[in-house]
Amino acid sequence: MDLKFNSSRKYISITVPSKSQAMSPHIKSIDDVVVLGMNLSKFNKPTQFFICVSGVFMFYLIYGYLQELIFSVEGFKPFGWYLTLVQFGFYSIFGLIELQLIQDKRRRIPGKTYMMIAFLTVGTMGLSNTSLGYLNYPTQVIFKCCKLIPVMIGGVFIQGKRYNIADVSAAMCMSLGLIWFTLADSTVAPNFNLTGVVLISLALCADAVIGNVQEKAMKLHNGSNSEMVLYSYSIGFVYILLGLMCIGGLSPAITFCSKHPVQTYGYAFFFSLTGYFGISFVLALIKIFGALLAVTVTTGRKAMTIVLSFLFFAKPFTFQYVWSGLLVVTGIFLNVYSKNMDKFKLPSIRSLWSKTPEERKTRTLSQTV
Repeated sequence: MDLKFNSSRKYISITVPSKSQAMSPHIKSIDDVVVLGMNLSKFNKPTQFFICVSGVFMFYLIYGYLQELIFSVEGFKPFGWYLTLVQFGFYSIFGLIELQLIQDKRRRIPGKTYMMIAFLTVGTMGLSNTSLGYLNYPTQVIFKCCKLIPVMIGGVFIQGKRYNIADVSAAMCMSLGLIWFTLADSTVAPNFNLTGVVLISLALCADAVIGNVQEKAMKLHNGSNSEMVLYSYSIGFVYILLGLMCIGGLSPAITFCSKHPVQTYGYAFFFSLTGYFGISFVLALIKIFGALLAVTVTTGRKAMTIVLSFLFFAKPFTFQYVWSGLLVVTGIFLNVYSKNMDKFKLPSIRSLWSKTPEERKTRTLSQTV
């Protein structure tokens, strides 16, 4: 605020700085959404949507392709936990670099909270990566689409929640789709192993918990995304490193990867980089357009990932995959509908039937225009 005195006219002029001037130098507006150094707030809504969707599809499709490509290297399947260790190392470096670009570098979230988040993150990503040693990639993706099931089970038994008919129908569609997809996989896949189903199910349970813990911590302590990434993944890196050293799994993995540096460390770098960039566009999509549209886009991305997996990597195929996948997608959209029922005000059959013929023919001026 500037105070200016004018002795001749005897008045005081008060200049109030604009919102952008009053805030910190690295933030230009409260509504600014910056992704990879690009300020999306400068574009109109259709352009923002196109950029976000393009980023989600491009980076996550490459992410899924590289993940399956790494596990297609002969002899690598037992080293899923080592891949997670490398991935956590790269994520920690990316988070540290991003944190240096922001003005406020203080750690806001307590260390104990980060230790718990890191443990859950290790369970989610480590078990998910390791499950690929036992499952086809499409089966893993289908399971990852069904996080609602453990969330609902936990809500019923832990918090005593009650769910509406849309939520229950969504869980039933997902469960039937998963069972059908798994049975199809066990029939046509020569290397099907129930261990993979157990691993990816445990990963889903950890993933169902971690989202709530992260959201609560970031809202309570006003922590940034880069801070969350840096501390949760760096602490998780230590967890995995100690675990691999205790079970003796570090030395064989290093020996194997040193013989195939490009197919392991090279792919793992781009695998981690695309995953890090992908989540940035997902968060931007949620902030600008809301969770409803973000879920729709990410669901489409997962469907495309499954299609590309069958195109680029040779694997047996049956139409049971298609029907069971459609059941899971139906469950996802029922869940989205239940969370946004106020936005979908569909008329009931009784209300439509009770209208008189004159009312049915009546059209408002806005409808006519």
